[in-house]
Amino acid sequence: MSTLSAKIKEEFLAVLPPTIFFFIALHLIAVVRVLLVMDTGIGVRTTMSIAVAALILGKAVLLADMLPLINRFPDKPLIYNVAWKTTIYLMVATIIHYLERLFDFSRQAGGLVAGQHKLLAEIVWPHFWAIQILVFMLVLIYCATRELTRVIGKDKVLQIFFGSPRISAN
Repeated sequence: MSTLSAKIKEEFLAVLPPTIFFFIALHLIAVVRVLLVMDTGIGVRTTMSIAVAALILGKAVLLADMLPLINRFPDKPLIYNVAWKTTIYLMVATIIHYLERLFDFSRQAGGLVAGQHKLLAEIVWPHFWAIQILVFMLVLIYCATRELTRVIGKDKVLQIFFGSPRISAN
């Protein structure tokens, strides 16, 4: 039983950083979306749905990191892996974002095909792309920070950000 609990703890600790990052990032996106759709009657996501999405994205990042193609440039400058991972994660995020909109429109229209037609007719594309630009920037920041942490080391990054504990000389 201890190996199972150790594995669960390891998985939990591995999924925690991306989940926290995406939880905060998705709330930021939700606030921007609220501002974009204010007075349009379009519904916005709740904190619970954002938490579920953050968990899904956090686990998706861990699963993607297991793919052999994700670390294509381990011996090149960091920008290669950052750009590569940002591109992959952004493609997945764009698909998820589009499917979320499709789901919303399909519920309103009463079916998937009708929802697709309604989505293409009614979606406000500048709003969609504004959110995608924000997602791009957040994913880029996440990938750059993560790659930098991988190279420098977690302990060194924590020391850089939070300093080392000071021992008083009293």
